[in-house]
Amino acid sequence: MAVLKRLFVFIWGDDVDRALRPVLATGFSGTLAFSAGWSFMGIWAIKELGADSGTLGAAYLVGALLAGLSGYAGGHLSDHVGRRPLILVGWGGGALYYLLFLTAGNTVYLGLGLMAGAGILGALGGSSTQAMIADLVHPQRREAAYASVRVAQNLGVVCGPPIGSLLLIAGGWHALFVGVSCLSFSGFLIAYRYLPRTGAYAPEAPPERGSFGVIRRDTVFLVFLVSGVLAQLTYVAFEIVLPVSLVDSHGISASTWGFLVILNPAMVTFFQLRLTRRVSGISPAVKLGSAMLLMGLPFLLLSASSAVPVVLLVIFVFVIGEMLWVPTSQSVIATLAPADIRGAYMGAFGSTGAVGFALAPFLGLQVRDGFGDSAMWGMFAAISVVGAVAGVVACRGARGRPLPEEIGGEPAAA
Repeated sequence: MAVLKRLFVFIWGDDVDRALRPVLATGFSGTLAFSAGWSFMGIWAIKELGADSGTLGAAYLVGALLAGLSGYAGGHLSDHVGRRPLILVGWGGGALYYLLFLTAGNTVYLGLGLMAGAGILGALGGSSTQAMIADLVHPQRREAAYASVRVAQNLGVVCGPPIGSLLLIAGGWHALFVGVSCLSFSGFLIAYRYLPRTGAYAPEAPPERGSFGVIRRDTVFLVFLVSGVLAQLTYVAFEIVLPVSLVDSHGISASTWGFLVILNPAMVTFFQLRLTRRVSGISPAVKLGSAMLLMGLPFLLLSASSAVPVVLLVIFVFVIGEMLWVPTSQSVIATLAPADIRGAYMGAFGSTGAVGFALAPFLGLQVRDGFGDSAMWGMFAAISVVGAVAGVVACRGARGRPLPEEIGGEPAAA
């Protein structure tokens, strides 16, 4: 226990809000289960189901859209029934859902249909978790809180694939699905045992107004959503498009990319909180604008050289931008959101990730096929610049925005 405590303090420090620690545990266990299974789903679809790449891509597209809709729905529902029930449904349902893959056999469309639906439950719990963080900690501590949870989730992403590999070695695909189901159920048990039913900064009563109409009239938030979509396009370009370009056009092997990309989770794990604390006095507008430029502009270096040191530099600068962008944007949304419909706001913003995963590979690879890699990276760099401008405009617009209850109707009873 002493070793674990020292490791916790080394990564997170000794000032993590006690109310936040159950969310850290739940976030770690949830992403551990998800990454242990999802990292291998594309391989399963091609090797076991015999799916072609086009059909698989369509399944990913449908899955991303369903997850986006589910994220907003989950946040909206959490405003009415509470965050904890939605989180429990997400992880408990996920434990049962992974067992359904055992029934797919070699049926391509059944298997791909299950893949497309797999993100629905996770998105339900994910948007509720983001709203719960704002319910639990003081507004001045939100950015650090989101950074802390991101570190826990990142650790889950790092540890999940090796566990999935061991399950595959031990018993093949059946062992993987059963093992991931057990991991997801462990996340459900942790959430059931430790997650609070409410938080010190949660609204006192459910909303008495619809969230969609409020969001539709909140111009500042809509501008921030545009910025979020552009940021997600840039982020997904790194996640999906960059390895395709490096391996297919620049002669870097897939195994080499596997070692290079380790720099991302390593930096997030050990430097996310340190960076967040160091820049805590800088305005959100400056952080978001800088973050977007740091994420997108380094791609232009790949047009000059794709040598390993250059790729490492691109990854290094990108991850600094990513570490600035994620907790800052989440904290800004939590601040922009009226308290009674905070979950819907968090869910709507979380859905920008689905848009990114749906559009970035499609747009990027279409431009690459038609005009080459340099044009593609120029497009993503331009997207990051527009996203930076939109983020700065939204942050500055937030300074003079009306009080949350003045946006879109009467406030909920509180």
